[in-house]
Amino acid sequence: MAELIISVSGLRGIVGETLTPEVAIRYVTAFSAGAPEGPFVVTRDGRATGNMVSEAVMAGLHASGRTTIDGGIAATPTTGVLVRRARAAGGIQISASHNPSQYNGLKLFSAEGRVIPAGPGRAVLERYKTGATEWVTYERLGENLPVEDAHADHLQAVLATVDAEAIRACQFNVLLNSNHGAGSLLGQRLLKSLGCKVTVVGGKPDGQFEHTPEPTAENLVSILPKVTELGVDVGFCQDPDADRLALIDGAGRYVGEEYTLAICANHVLQQRKGAVVANCATSRMTQDIAEKFGVPYFRSAVGEANVVDCMLANDAVFGGEGNGGPIDPKVGLVRDSFVGMAQVLAAMAERQLPVAQLADELPRYEIVKTKIDLSAEKVAAAVDALTEKFADAAADRMDGLRLDWPDRWLLVRPSNTEPIVRAIAEAPDAKSAEQLCHQAAEVLGGV
Repeated sequence: MAELIISVSGLRGIVGETLTPEVAIRYVTAFSAGAPEGPFVVTRDGRATGNMVSEAVMAGLHASGRTTIDGGIAATPTTGVLVRRARAAGGIQISASHNPSQYNGLKLFSAEGRVIPAGPGRAVLERYKTGATEWVTYERLGENLPVEDAHADHLQAVLATVDAEAIRACQFNVLLNSNHGAGSLLGQRLLKSLGCKVTVVGGKPDGQFEHTPEPTAENLVSILPKVTELGVDVGFCQDPDADRLALIDGAGRYVGEEYTLAICANHVLQQRKGAVVANCATSRMTQDIAEKFGVPYFRSAVGEANVVDCMLANDAVFGGEGNGGPIDPKVGLVRDSFVGMAQVLAAMAERQLPVAQLADELPRYEIVKTKIDLSAEKVAAAVDALTEKFADAAADRMDGLRLDWPDRWLLVRPSNTEPIVRAIAEAPDAKSAEQLCHQAAEVLGGV
């Protein structure tokens, strides 16, 4: 990777190559320069490089006059809770999410305890590019404050959203696969607080991943048989910073990430009615569930910050992304695997059903994701050509181009980092979804 991967909410890079201590210091001081007065929460996801990056981040903040609140190893959603509890100016989570071990990154949080939205994120990037930093003199240096229990408030917030006693009465047997990320620390406490018997795989948060970090079906082939061998009721699989959750049922079947949000939404809407938000690349299951309960459903552009913006604008009671990231505003405005675990267990307990049946009763769709080579200068013409080709579909250009039919959809989005577009299609069966992607590739190939 010749360059850093930079978005409006953070950056990622290879440690020692594109992500160096100098880059980390420049980036967080650019963030600090536009933030309100107050301390910054700093946390990390357990990667082997996290401590070094954390020390650089805190040194830069101290040298610019900011006090830091050191949450140590903690999940990304926990960072948001800590920011709000401390009434901090913001937060920095040191994580490269599901990228390989050689990567690390910085995710920025606003004072509201959410990933910073696009406007402030672009301002940080502009300050980072100029490289101008104001250092303070010795008597104004910031200090580092440790946190006695970084996870307690997050734990209590999640427990407050479910009938904990009903879950405890079931005494569920659960496998938690944290894959040596940050999720095991709060994950074990939460599950034990809910009366579960817990088997942890990859519980030590040292970043020594036992499988490719993203919790997809192909990456979890070594975990699937463990579920049946142990006879557990459900397997919970997190990504390294624990903002995403994939499910495995009691028979060792990969239920997946898309079903996490759908099962949670289906349960939450039985308890509290209100609007639901998901991004435009999320399965139609969640929209169908919202329609079943007669509540508004809103679609946002891809990206957690966009989902949160839409949730706030529409006073949503629940939301998230189909990559296994539910967002419960009662806990925080961050994708949260712990919310996912608690709500799935609550649904199992209330209805006395296994997770397999909770998944199988939902509307069934198949998603296919492909990549198509296309240079940036051809994207506009490609979108016009697709709109003309599929004139019978409802077209939405909020984020690339999304085309909707009554029972299927196609999303074509340009990549921010490669000369490609990503084509995602969902239909009642895989063959129909594949056909949509194939047709899109044919049209784009002729542009």
